[in-house]
Amino acid sequence: MVVDGEPGPKTKTEDVKLEGRSPGQLMWIRFKRDRTGVISAYVVGFFFLIGLCAPLISKLYGKDPYTVFADERPELFDSAGVPVQPNGGISGDFWFGLEPGNGYDVFTKLIYGIRTSLMISIAVTIAVVVTGILLGVAAGYLGGRTDFFIGRVIDFLLAFPAQLFFIASMPVVVSLFVSPRDETPTYVRVVALILVQWFLGWMSLARILRGTSLALREREFIEAAKVSGASSWRIIRKEILPNVVTPLLVQATYMLPAFVTAEAGLSYLGVGIVEPTPDWGQMFAKASTELVLRNDITYMFFPGISMIIFIVAFNLLGDSVRDAFDPKAAR
Repeated sequence: MVVDGEPGPKTKTEDVKLEGRSPGQLMWIRFKRDRTGVISAYVVGFFFLIGLCAPLISKLYGKDPYTVFADERPELFDSAGVPVQPNGGISGDFWFGLEPGNGYDVFTKLIYGIRTSLMISIAVTIAVVVTGILLGVAAGYLGGRTDFFIGRVIDFLLAFPAQLFFIASMPVVVSLFVSPRDETPTYVRVVALILVQWFLGWMSLARILRGTSLALREREFIEAAKVSGASSWRIIRKEILPNVVTPLLVQATYMLPAFVTAEAGLSYLGVGIVEPTPDWGQMFAKASTELVLRNDITYMFFPGISMIIFIVAFNLLGDSVRDAFDPKAAR
């Protein structure tokens, strides 16, 4: 009650500031709420950190993946080249044991193998993303003959059996750089792996971006940009590309682990990275030999469990990124 002549109650007014959030900020908020996605991101980041710091870890550990301990310390092995100590020679000096045969240190070979596989897979993913953006967006936005030509190229390349093509073409690509009579340097094999996987890896992403660009070019803001006199390059760069980031990131998170397994498979079959260069697939190839399977099954454990953890974590990360961008999608 307010009596005449008395001052009314003081009211504290607070200015409520309404702050808008960009789609990227909303995506980040949704992603942080997904515990599975956050844990997967930490696991994936841990693997990348291990690969990046492999030389430093090896220096602190005091060993490298190229020392042949079967020659340096023959007392650690029996006459068949199998570590004398149980569990693959695991000890305080050799945390993950020793490789049967040559006697490489498994721990340093594994972290360098992770480094090799991830570097190749990242390079392939970047090349595939760039190619998919250039051809997919161009086909979707320009249409006409450009869309027809790129579409037929995609259909033709999709008809190739990818795995068989990888295996058959690797020696051919390597022979373009080095004579078959000479020893092939590691960098040549790395370049060949990147080229072969890129050649048959970009089509699915290009198709997705083409479909997205086809839908976007009919939207009102694209028509408004055309009416304002914007060039095709400016429309693609300013209007189309920012709106294809969502499918691009989601597909990239699925492609990278697929390229990791493809590269490991090629090395396993002997057409990828070979000894003494450490590699995930090359470690599996060594672990599947008769000597190892009969005497030291432990050697398969560490590369196997590390690859399983990485692939599962990256796939879960991809699912979380997809859900964060499109929370209404069916799960």
